[in-house]
Amino acid sequence: MTTSFAVAKTGSRLFLASALAGSLALALFAGPLRAEDKVLAKVNGAEIHQSDVALAEEELGPSLAQMDPSTKDENVLAFLIDMKIVARAAEDKKLQDSDDFKKRMAFTRNRLLMDSLLANEGKAATTDDAMKKVYEDASKQIAGEQEVHARHILVETEDEAKQVKADLDKGADFAELAKKKSKDPGASDGGDLGFFTKDQMVPEFSAVAFSLEPGKISDPVKTQFGWHIIKVEEKRNRKPPEFDQVKSQIETYVTRKAQADYVAKLREGAKIERMDQAANTPAAPAAKDAAKPADASKK
Repeated sequence: MTTSFAVAKTGSRLFLASALAGSLALALFAGPLRAEDKVLAKVNGAEIHQSDVALAEEELGPSLAQMDPSTKDENVLAFLIDMKIVARAAEDKKLQDSDDFKKRMAFTRNRLLMDSLLANEGKAATTDDAMKKVYEDASKQIAGEQEVHARHILVETEDEAKQVKADLDKGADFAELAKKKSKDPGASDGGDLGFFTKDQMVPEFSAVAFSLEPGKISDPVKTQFGWHIIKVEEKRNRKPPEFDQVKSQIETYVTRKAQADYVAKLREGAKIERMDQAANTPAAPAAKDAAKPADASKK
């Protein structure tokens, strides 16, 4: 969950510019305190603990990213102090009794309950066996797929490409010529594209690159980006990355899939009535596809 938060730091302690109901609700729904949870401040007798600061930093993370680490905790504590003061003033005005506040609190409560349960489901699903199975299945799909290591020189016109090819045929160094002639961002690296699979390049480029033998240089090749001269450095069968290299990505995939499956299962057992749709129109199903783990072996 993210919450909109803006800090306008001035010479005074008060630096709260805006905080939505979510921040207040997170403080209200904070879990039981641990014995080592240090009390950092008291506001009209109400305690603010170290765990409150940690929770606020987690919730307000993006807004704190540019803040000096040495003063971040102090600023967050000042925010929590101001929040308690303002919240108490709001209670004195009976804002908690308004319909709008009650609706926001109900929404925030449901959101927190949902997030907590899905976090538990995701954590329970990310066992070593589950993650290794995902890794093994993905590795089987990768094994044996061919990839090419190539360089290229990209120019605007066919005539320019023909001239580059002529210079190469006369013995010009490909990498040095790429640095001088290519308009591709990788020109400074001698046009080096690293290893890639067929689906990582536009079809016209891949067709030529994968047909060339290592050490060979292509004739001009036209794509949507311009005209290319391609040199293949090496071909090999693709190897999957080591498990530890992609463990965090696999963990994210397993977590999201478990959460999506759990929500889909709950929907199947729920009675859902859509008053905004015509009779007999089925409710839209929950998305069941979780994002696949990124392929860390691609360059």
